[in-house]
Amino acid sequence: MKLISNKPNLQEMNDLPDLTPKEIVEQLGRYIIGQGRAKRAVAIALRNRKRRQRVSDDLRDEILPKNILMVGATGVGKTEIARRLARLARAPFTKVEASKFTEVGYVGRDVESMIRDLVEIGINMVKEEESIRVREKASTLVEDRILNIYHPPLKPAANLGPEEQEKINQRHEAHHEKLRKALRSGSLDEMKVETEVDDSSSPMVSVFNGSNMEEIGFQFKEMLPNIFGGGKKKKKSMSIKEARERLQSEEEQRLIDMERVQQIALARVQNSGIIFLDEVDKISGSSHSRGADVSREGVQRDLLPIIEGSTVNTKYGMVKTDHILFIAAGAFHASKPSDLMPELQGRFPIQVELDTLTEEDFFRILTEPKNSLVKQYQALLATEQVDLKFTEDGLKAIAKHAFEANETKDNIGARRLHTVIEKVMDDISFNATEMPGQTIQIDEAFVHKYLKGENKRDNLKEYIL
Repeated sequence: MKLISNKPNLQEMNDLPDLTPKEIVEQLGRYIIGQGRAKRAVAIALRNRKRRQRVSDDLRDEILPKNILMVGATGVGKTEIARRLARLARAPFTKVEASKFTEVGYVGRDVESMIRDLVEIGINMVKEEESIRVREKASTLVEDRILNIYHPPLKPAANLGPEEQEKINQRHEAHHEKLRKALRSGSLDEMKVETEVDDSSSPMVSVFNGSNMEEIGFQFKEMLPNIFGGGKKKKKSMSIKEARERLQSEEEQRLIDMERVQQIALARVQNSGIIFLDEVDKISGSSHSRGADVSREGVQRDLLPIIEGSTVNTKYGMVKTDHILFIAAGAFHASKPSDLMPELQGRFPIQVELDTLTEEDFFRILTEPKNSLVKQYQALLATEQVDLKFTEDGLKAIAKHAFEANETKDNIGARRLHTVIEKVMDDISFNATEMPGQTIQIDEAFVHKYLKGENKRDNLKEYIL
């Protein structure tokens, strides 16, 4: 048996893509329009992680990430930049809203919960990778289990001689292999078998989601596994196709070394995890007010040690936060970054202001990103055999309406495009099932037909999310 080291090396912790900052900016540009300064800042942060892997051991622990504070209105791309960066880095990523935290001693989420959330995400990422690694072996084991149920092994007959028994065994084995080929081809999919599967049913437990209470669910499961069905089996009759799907998952989980998964995941979280701390402006106190500011400052004080670097206890082990990258963001309409505690400001040495979106930006958002709204609607309607064509003047009209709506009412950034284009597409989306084979052109006249009068100040209620 080949033994696997329990100590994950740096390669196992996270094989970061070897992208230059320019290449990272280019990759981000496939999904995010504009915001060059923010893209540049996160590209440098990601590249520095790759550089840190290459320095000597004695210096590696001393090199800390340069946390980033993004300042900009809602909908300009702050969250998307952080999310896409994490995907590029293949790193554990979680988004949390600072306004959901409360000072220790008050009802609400404690700040350490974001580290526990990040660890859960890291565990799931590594488990998925390990599942892919053992998938082929698991598939073979599932085949054997199903074939042994559908065509059980022969028991030696007491009244037969060795030669006769051998002939029977050979015929049985030949038939077994024929069934294996039929199983792989799918011709046995609808046949019924009775097999043992994990009993995943468990009683519903209501848990108060307050401070220090969110861990109760998994604690109950660990302390009382029998109550929650852990390890129990039940017999169930199902088609071979369904049995393969159920048993495949079970075999993969059985083959995965969870101790190894936890060690790799914890190392990955500690060395390449990314936390996006949104709405940080809502915990910044203004010098002109009192009252709620006490709690806001308390949250800042609680956040400070985690962002500076501390050790958090999770159900998988202790996690050091020193090298987790924190990207904070906020609109800062009613306050400014300097209203944050000086110590907290110092933990975000890179501050980037994001640009307000222009009418031209809206047009580019509709046409350039790989996952643009236009491409999404075309793909959705294509499932109903409806060919959707957007003209340039039609797209410009949509962009203009979205921009004017933001200027007239609350500025919600690119999210305004969702409400505008949904209004334009309402009738088509509703009637598409009765329009197979048709080609529909969305031009300027079409857009104005459905948005007539919508850019007036007193008729924009449908645009407010």
